[in-house]
Amino acid sequence: MSARILDGAAVARQIRAELGPAVAAFAARAGRPPGLGIVLVGDNPASEIYVRNKLKAAGEAGLRADLSRLPATAPVADLLEIVERLNRSEAHDGILVQSPLPQAMGSDAERRVFDLIRPDKDVDGFHPVNVGRLVQNRATLVAGTPSGIIELLERSNITIAGARVVIIGRSDIVGKPTALLLLHRHATVTMCHSRTKNLPRVAAEADILVVAMGRPAFVTKAFVKPGATVIDVGVNRLTDRADVERILAAGSKGRQDFEERGSVLVGDVHPEVAEVAGALTPVPGGVGPLTIAMLLKNTLRAAQERAG
Repeated sequence: MSARILDGAAVARQIRAELGPAVAAFAARAGRPPGLGIVLVGDNPASEIYVRNKLKAAGEAGLRADLSRLPATAPVADLLEIVERLNRSEAHDGILVQSPLPQAMGSDAERRVFDLIRPDKDVDGFHPVNVGRLVQNRATLVAGTPSGIIELLERSNITIAGARVVIIGRSDIVGKPTALLLLHRHATVTMCHSRTKNLPRVAAEADILVVAMGRPAFVTKAFVKPGATVIDVGVNRLTDRADVERILAAGSKGRQDFEERGSVLVGDVHPEVAEVAGALTPVPGGVGPLTIAMLLKNTLRAAQERAG
């Protein structure tokens, strides 16, 4: 058996195509496009790429997107001042502060930022008010990756109601909100983490397995029930040849990419899982594109809510 590939990039294109007419209708009614304010601190290469992709996608969707930058040496007070300015702005409906923040800003910097962003402009869905609303199944703005996972499952005709779901990874950004969204859709959800006993055995009971732990190729065939749907949220860059040769088969596209570029992206799920899973998200091209699509959708939703 070879797993059906769940094409997140194609689903993201569908979502963005659907946004076009809605964005145009809002702009005609409000006299302005929905606005997104992005803040980038420092020069993290991955963050630079993520922000560039977000700005490009927002522009293509007809949104206004503005970038504010700070050097890595900036104090957290400067970042909070920018957030306050965006909170007051009538032109910006959504605010996104790119993570991670420089360590020099302090261990509590991200929490302080998330707490300061107005809940109705919190397009990342991280504010405590929005998290509380998600718990009660009445959230308007939900984190992009979890909501993207739901879109991918539903648009791929994967049955959620009644399914046994196992999530490996309990982060506030992916694991916990994904669990809540699935619970609200009548799945039976088990949360696993680094201290879960007999993890492969627990995971192998899942009809839907969501993996978000940041460990390349950690989940092998032993974790997967035959025919299960596997959602791989991990994005890990390999630069060591021994790791690449251990994980990726000779002649595979990933091995070819490594030979050409000196690095390759892999997920938290080992490629061998495709031999037993019924459906599987690729890395890259699975969950990642949906995160940006849902950011755009949240910005439009925030604009519509603010406009009444």
